[in-house]
Amino acid sequence: MKQGYKVALLVLVVLLIDQALKFYIKTNFELNQDVKMFGLDWARLHFVENRGMAFGIEFNMSHGDFDYGKLLLSSFRIIMVIGLIWYTRMLMQAKAPMGFVYCVGLITAGALGNIIDSTFYALIFSGGYHDEGVAQLMPFGQGYGLTENLPMNGFLHGRVVDMFYFPMTTIQLPEWLGGGSYLFFSPIFNVADAAITTGITCILLFQRRFFRDGFMEDQKTTEETAVTEVVPEETEQEEIVPDPETPATPESPAVAGVSDHPQDNQNNQEDISSGQPAESKPEH
Repeated sequence: MKQGYKVALLVLVVLLIDQALKFYIKTNFELNQDVKMFGLDWARLHFVENRGMAFGIEFNMSHGDFDYGKLLLSSFRIIMVIGLIWYTRMLMQAKAPMGFVYCVGLITAGALGNIIDSTFYALIFSGGYHDEGVAQLMPFGQGYGLTENLPMNGFLHGRVVDMFYFPMTTIQLPEWLGGGSYLFFSPIFNVADAAITTGITCILLFQRRFFRDGFMEDQKTTEETAVTEVVPEETEQEEIVPDPETPATPESPAVAGVSDHPQDNQNNQEDISSGQPAESKPEH
């Protein structure tokens, strides 16, 4: 399977688990209903809805009677997911480490999961924010966004469903820290929030080298250096053969009897002037 398909499969699996659990909680739990998981007091399914970001953090901005904070938040999520998808594709083309790509995929899946809640849940589920009873699926556009008179019948104004609650222990703070008690772990979250947190945590713990200055540039430079270090094959130089029809000149090395030493050239001239071969000249 190609690496791109693996990343897409990871996003799809996380998204399906997130939405399946939210649909189950939404249509089977009343608001604030609490159920222990595996009989443990510190691990529970606790159904709440929030209008804001992960872990119940809200983003309120209003102008008169119109609260446009939720609209801005939903729009920002959509833009962020588009950017993450583009970024993931760029990472695949650059052959980035797959561990880092999978982390970005987890973040993308989590953002998509919460976008679906914000975009469509107010259009398809019944029940107001503080109404009792279990929500039901409604015809598209007839959800609680219509009954609560939300803008655009609730499009981009839906509430995010959260259910995981882990009140592990209560910590008593000393007086020098202000005293009182502190519940650990108090936030209520969903699968999408967990995917985003897991992706970011894994990047910080195991993929920090990706953010070192010049990581991609160093990798490119290393590849270019490896190419330039390859020694080119030496071309054989063609041996120059003198043309026999070309008359020899004193400057040419093909002249017979011409030596690089002046004394030898003088002896050769004397041999020629005497008319005797150099071999038959008597020795003095």
